[in-house]
Amino acid sequence: MSLTNLAGRFFLSRQNDLRQYLTGAVHMQQEVLQHLLARGKDTEYGRNHLLGMTRDYEQFAKNVPINTYEELKADIDRMRHGESDVLWPGQIRWFAKSSGTTNDKSKFIPVSGEGLRNIHYKGGFDSVAIYLRNNPSSRLFDGRSLILGGSHSPNYNLSRSIVGDLSAILIEHINPLANLVRVPCKRTALLSDFEVKRERIAAETVGKNVTNISGVPSWMLSVLVRVLEISGKQHLEEVWPNLEVFFHGGIAFGPYRPQFERLITSDRMHYMETYNASEGFFGIQDDPDDHSMLLMTDYGIFYEFIPVDELGSDAPNIVPLSGVETGRNYAMVITTDCGLWRYMIGDTVRFTSRDPYKFVISGRTKYFINAFGEELIMDNAEKGLAFACEQTHAEILEYTAAPVYMDSNAKCRHQWLVEFAKTPEDLGAFARILDSKLQEINSDYEAKRSHDVTLQPLEIVQARPGLFNDWLKLKGRLGGQHKVPRLSNDRKNIEELLELNKG
Repeated sequence: MSLTNLAGRFFLSRQNDLRQYLTGAVHMQQEVLQHLLARGKDTEYGRNHLLGMTRDYEQFAKNVPINTYEELKADIDRMRHGESDVLWPGQIRWFAKSSGTTNDKSKFIPVSGEGLRNIHYKGGFDSVAIYLRNNPSSRLFDGRSLILGGSHSPNYNLSRSIVGDLSAILIEHINPLANLVRVPCKRTALLSDFEVKRERIAAETVGKNVTNISGVPSWMLSVLVRVLEISGKQHLEEVWPNLEVFFHGGIAFGPYRPQFERLITSDRMHYMETYNASEGFFGIQDDPDDHSMLLMTDYGIFYEFIPVDELGSDAPNIVPLSGVETGRNYAMVITTDCGLWRYMIGDTVRFTSRDPYKFVISGRTKYFINAFGEELIMDNAEKGLAFACEQTHAEILEYTAAPVYMDSNAKCRHQWLVEFAKTPEDLGAFARILDSKLQEINSDYEAKRSHDVTLQPLEIVQARPGLFNDWLKLKGRLGGQHKVPRLSNDRKNIEELLELNKG
């Protein structure tokens, strides 16, 4: 009997539990809310917002305001300085560093011990449970897991308190037994210099029996290319013949899939999307033939949703899970075991099913272009680019887009800066196909583009190789969970990139 068959027995109970997601998700969420209220009632935040007197969702929505990072920042900073019982019981020692807000370079998301167990590690466990259920002949545990993570550093001067990428916090506190089946070594995994880390990961793993890989597609692709360079092989299955799955998340996989399929030609290779962020682990792709993800409803996370078209209104119709409609875009609001209370995570989702609750990520509340009433979101951009790549046989590494505002003739356009892995033969044709597809899938964009009266045809600027990595390096954000902002309603990022593109 293989090691995977033996290990698989530990997942059987959870695989049975997951069947309850088909009809029991709303009840699960009610139980999660009661758990959170009970744990939070004796904290400073809980006393200030009457959590001890809150009995149901209606009272919860009345007593607790919707929060962004700015509203919780002062409390989080007190927690970082060692204060206890502020947003969550006890002292929080771990803080996940993620992309900044309007006012700050970085956000620091508290990560409690309960959050690690009930959210983050539970999500990793369930990802494997679902994968093994879908692939009974898997040999996942007969080899090593290549897990690509970030780095961490001391949090102020507090003993045993750290701040860094969530992936680094997970690696730091993972069960020591897991280190027997994962690569690279812990010291390499936590290096802060991504270029050095990539070199060492490739050197350490090239001779190992790697069966599965996990990480952000863009950074993982960079590591895999280096593995092939060191090994002198053309395809990854020549280096790791038993490689069978890539657990990916963090950014849309569509633009990267052709590149992975070129590097990994084995018909036994699987790709499985997860939705894990610094704030929580929210979704897992449970059906290989369906790109939507199962919303994880029995973790330490209570979900609420704000219709995107009501964001900014005085009284948006905020609903719990039972109130969502399929096909509508929502901004996601979470309350968690880490002390985030009715927190707007910044992502938008669209449900594809209610039995069970399944969804796709449709964008970011701050990553959009609506300079002229066109309301272009990331979901539109990803679909448009995927279609343009398919039609022109192009492949994209990175991109960003921003508006070019009206000139003296009241003309304006969208400007796209794109780094290609495979450049289309006709860049103009690529731009026209993308522009046409965006009109097809976004009626507001189509209306603004009508007869070229206001919004002119979009412009594609080709980025030099390595431009986006160079920009991230200058920002101190190379590697880890850092991502290129895809859409911006202003020109700050794209102007910096265009200037760097001249070099």
